[in-house]
Amino acid sequence: MKLKNVAVAVVALALAVGMTACGGSASSTAASSSEAASSVAASSEAASEAASSEAASTSAAAGELTTVEAGKLTMATNATFPPYEMTTDAGDFEGIDIETAQAIADKLGLELQIDDMDFDAALLSVQQGKADIAMAGITVTDERKAVMAFSDSYATGIQSIIVPEGSDIASPDDLAGKKIGTQRGTTGYIYCTDDFGEDSVVAYDNGLTAVQALNNGQVDAVVIDNAPAKEFIAANPGLVILETSYAEEDYAIGLAKGSSLEDAINSALEELKADGTLQSIVDKYISAE
Repeated sequence: MKLKNVAVAVVALALAVGMTACGGSASSTAASSSEAASSVAASSEAASEAASSEAASTSAAAGELTTVEAGKLTMATNATFPPYEMTTDAGDFEGIDIETAQAIADKLGLELQIDDMDFDAALLSVQQGKADIAMAGITVTDERKAVMAFSDSYATGIQSIIVPEGSDIASPDDLAGKKIGTQRGTTGYIYCTDDFGEDSVVAYDNGLTAVQALNNGQVDAVVIDNAPAKEFIAANPGLVILETSYAEEDYAIGLAKGSSLEDAINSALEELKADGTLQSIVDKYISAE
């Protein structure tokens, strides 16, 4: 803005000299220069007021966001769900959900706080107002919508079936009469209990424990999301994923009903999708097939 004022002043001076050479009076030239300077000052003041107004508006919008802890976005998760959330050897958190939550927190001007817990506890945490958001590969279901709110979808998940090589289970229908391992509280657990009954389903605290049970012959198959399923079979030779998926679903961010964050998070997600940030996060952890 300072350079613009200098440029206008130089132009005004040049006009003044030109008008004097052409016979204009010194007083009329001075008046014109004064009017130009006043006009520039008025424009600068208007621009300054507009900037101040915009800053005040942004500040007011940020002030409308109510979080569990002031200045922080508290995220409840279950960090045993690679590649969406997991812990490194150093004990840090990483994954698609972790980086997406961080990008959202940055856009909202908040510090991300991650609380790791069981999957069921993560869902309850937002319902009880102990966390602002829950992200753990969470699928929107009618049962969950009755007790909590959800953001727009940010990823698509596939429920896959893991079996030992040579298993006689070749499709979801073949799970009838089998022992099925799932992670407690997940849609895999819900689908399997609905389709085959609770007696056929064994719920574990996390997917890793379910896969270990499969290796030990305690269950005949494991139903879990495709992305972590790939991680598990890569680490467990002798296990395979069936070509036919069990179900397809969308992941969303869980919030408390009536949360002031819902609109802000949806806006942040829309921006992250539009500028390619969200896709780059997914590509970092899931290679294209």
